[in-house]
Amino acid sequence: MLKKIFNVIKKIVLAAFILYGFNLIMSPLSVIVPINIITVLLVTLLGFPGLLGLVVIMLVAL
Repeated sequence: MLKKIFNVIKKIVLAAFILYGFNLIMSPLSVIVPINIITVLLVTLLGFPGLLGLVVIMLVAL
């Protein structure tokens, strides 16, 4: 049980770092995905396709 909790926390932290790294790389192009609980959970659950979906939503919203 403790191992499952640790894995979930690890995935959440990794998703936050992925969003932060993406924002660092894409900030010169003005493509920024906000880091909040919804975006972190979406990237945690869906992974890279979730990040791409967020980027598409942000580009369409502009």
